[in-house]
Amino acid sequence: MKKTVVLIGFMGCGKSTAGKELAKALKYRFLDTDSYIEDHAKMSVAEIFAQYGEQYFRNLETETVKKLMEIAEETVVSTGGGLPLREENADILKKNGFVVYLRVKGSTVEERLKGDTARPLLQGDNVSGKIADLLEYRDPIYEYGAHMVLDVDEKTVEEIVEDIARNFKMMCEKDQENNNRD
Repeated sequence: MKKTVVLIGFMGCGKSTAGKELAKALKYRFLDTDSYIEDHAKMSVAEIFAQYGEQYFRNLETETVKKLMEIAEETVVSTGGGLPLREENADILKKNGFVVYLRVKGSTVEERLKGDTARPLLQGDNVSGKIADLLEYRDPIYEYGAHMVLDVDEKTVEEIVEDIARNFKMMCEKDQENNNRD
């Protein structure tokens, strides 16, 4: 396995915030797939959704994850919330890195994203219902695509980083032991 940590999870779970701090702690670089797509498309995720639709954006995510995972060594990668929903993407991530699902409750998401207009899937009425429906659908998919599931609601960023770093180190040591046996 490459020395890469991939953070997956629902929007607002803290992938970018924890990812940046984890990268500092590990002395790795940090990559955010949504930012990468926005930089290359020269438009925001919301603009891509509005102009081209969700399917087009999901295709961009797949192209991006293929490119990034080829070069992602000593990197913390924060994915968009929907990226691991495609089985192909989840398989690429799991094969090329230590995937951590940052699990969050709907009430936490709603509180963190209150007033955020940049999330196309949460626009309109009944935001609580949309969050609940999306979480119910996505949770088992995120779990399937992860090496580790970490509940983040009651944790500080420092605690999240510490938990991930400890488990990543153990995974790397185990991987090294297996390689030494071969």
